[in-house]
Amino acid sequence: MTYHPKSDFMSIMMQRGYLADCTDYQGLDEALSKGCVPAYIGFDATAKSLHVGSLIQIMMLRWLQKTGHQPITLMGGGTTKVGDPSFRADERPLLTAEQIDANIDGIKQVFAKYLDYDRADNPALMLNNAEWLDGLNYLEFLRDIGRHFSVNRMLAFESVKSRLDREQSLSFLEFNYMILQAYDFLELNRRYGCLLQMGGSDQWGNIVNGIDLTRRVLDHEIYGLTSPLLTTSDGKKMGKTADGAVWLNADMRSPYEFWQFWRNTTDADVGRFLKLYTEIDVAECDRLGALAGSEINEAKIVLANAVTTLCHGVDAAAAAEATAREVFEKGGVGDDLPTLELTADEVAGGISIVQVIVRAGLAKSGKEAKRLIAENGARLDDAPLTDAGLVLDAGALAAPIKLSAGKKRHALVKLG
Repeated sequence: MTYHPKSDFMSIMMQRGYLADCTDYQGLDEALSKGCVPAYIGFDATAKSLHVGSLIQIMMLRWLQKTGHQPITLMGGGTTKVGDPSFRADERPLLTAEQIDANIDGIKQVFAKYLDYDRADNPALMLNNAEWLDGLNYLEFLRDIGRHFSVNRMLAFESVKSRLDREQSLSFLEFNYMILQAYDFLELNRRYGCLLQMGGSDQWGNIVNGIDLTRRVLDHEIYGLTSPLLTTSDGKKMGKTADGAVWLNADMRSPYEFWQFWRNTTDADVGRFLKLYTEIDVAECDRLGALAGSEINEAKIVLANAVTTLCHGVDAAAAAEATAREVFEKGGVGDDLPTLELTADEVAGGISIVQVIVRAGLAKSGKEAKRLIAENGARLDDAPLTDAGLVLDAGALAAPIKLSAGKKRHALVKLG
């Protein structure tokens, strides 16, 4: 694409690798150049935290506000009751209203770190689509909104087509999701003057639906912009690791573990991730990403510190780096490692090392823990752990012990 944007926001989106597609590059760029553009991204409340897979969208909203526009974080209090079927093989489990509200409270904590909801000029808005979806009259909605949707066209969307091609069930409940998301864009435009919806490239069909509906009902010109769906250079889905999702809330993934996730970035991804997940100058991102040998490890520390500072604060990033250096460079224990505290009662009759490995989060099951030991992947205080039948008692835990799974995952175990 050879389009040269005039607005700061579009320039940043293109330079840093955020842009996959746009419904009208020139039209959106001109709107961004003329004044403050309200733009939204929707987040369904399916868990108590967002994970790293959502971080690219959060950073897009942050850059939007930094360039003088108004970010809208739309919580899916209504749409979560249905569940987004996009590119899923099965239906999402349905949550209660209480579960959804609790999840929204957890997710709000993340946004508060990246966006300013209190500034005078272009404050971010936190909205919930339950505000307009919960009170809908079904027959009126069918008549006023449903008539604008062609089932033929909806069936042709890749997110639906891929599910049907695999002969996997797509419920009528889920099929309605794209109509509800389109209606969100219409309501946000009508109520808040929202001109832009952003999302991952898997949301393209839903975004286009909203633009088409708003043109038909309100005759307003609005826009859509998508980011690439990121995978790491080795083909893994961004934000997923062997031990689960990399959550953004500290109570679901410790700042140290979060920092360590970024420190373990593959060499080939460092430059790209610096551009997407930090605010470091593009030229410096390119320089750091081009380093080789042992120098690339220092670039990974820059990446880990910058991303962790944005998410958890500068003190948490500094503590994580100090712990990592203590553990990896000096062979120490490190104060900030994930810690398992055992009670005196639990160890009174002895506790098996296999059980401790599982409870420390270094293996998902006893079977996996035994395999880790059998394959020489487990260490106890940096010495190889070879006996899967080892039992720890209070004497063995008189001082904290360090357990390791492979070279990069560690935990402390101590008596509480």
